[in-house]
Amino acid sequence: MTPEEINPPDPLKVLKISRILKTPTSEEVSLLNTSWEPDELAIEEPLEIRVNHRPVSVSMRTPGNDEELALGFLLSEGIISQSGDWIQIQPYPRNKFGNVMDVFLNPELELDYQKLTRHVFGSSSCGLCGKATLDSILAMAPDILNESSEPMPQAEVSTPWLDPQLLWSATQSIQSRQENFKKTGGLHASAILSATGEIRCIREDVGRHNALDKVLGHALLQSWTPLRNNILWVSGRISFEILQKAWTGGIQVIAGVSAPSSLAVEFAKRSGQTLIGFLREDRLNVYAHAWRVKCEI
Repeated sequence: MTPEEINPPDPLKVLKISRILKTPTSEEVSLLNTSWEPDELAIEEPLEIRVNHRPVSVSMRTPGNDEELALGFLLSEGIISQSGDWIQIQPYPRNKFGNVMDVFLNPELELDYQKLTRHVFGSSSCGLCGKATLDSILAMAPDILNESSEPMPQAEVSTPWLDPQLLWSATQSIQSRQENFKKTGGLHASAILSATGEIRCIREDVGRHNALDKVLGHALLQSWTPLRNNILWVSGRISFEILQKAWTGGIQVIAGVSAPSSLAVEFAKRSGQTLIGFLREDRLNVYAHAWRVKCEI
């Protein structure tokens, strides 16, 4: 099937694949079910916080209660401490998406912008540190939010090659090899798999972005990049930045045990990446570019 035939026009539907084993202890599959079903995504969008017209932070967040988020950030950074420290807070009127919040401080308040330099950017779960404006984020993947743009150049149309069975088997193998997670219960993992499901590298870290950076760094040291014929496996929620990092490494298939965010799905559709979430022992969801997955629709 072509990508056009296998991907439905409704962006709110995902390809759900589940398996039924012949026996509980066997890996032999008696039935593989596939269906397109509606799904809901957690919204992930950037919020730029500006103090007296100066950008000081960008946070990837779920929209809502943005005034509280901005004030709470400034409170936690020691910039403000009481209600009289600011005179006005409002959305920046020229940003039509409502993703910029202006905070105007009391002129009598002394402000040291250097306090904010190490916190200029934070994603919805750490990562993406050091970029102070929305333009800086989008410059990493310039066409993400531009619906009129052509897809990013990595997308390559070919025949389906990704067997769901190898993802289920690899997940069991990876989780059995997470030695530090077994001891602590507090670590994320990333892994690079070959197209046949071979585990090439596993790394753990308290930060899921750090774990991904480690496997990408290992790939560089081993001269594996670009990783177009490989699969990225991640243990946590799949955010926009996970997709962006994978894309810089040339990875076109990302599979995770948890849910993707709305911006991650949007990124995958534009970048040509196959995005798989909720990878559990007997099911998975395909959110973008399902044509790479070998199954009968």
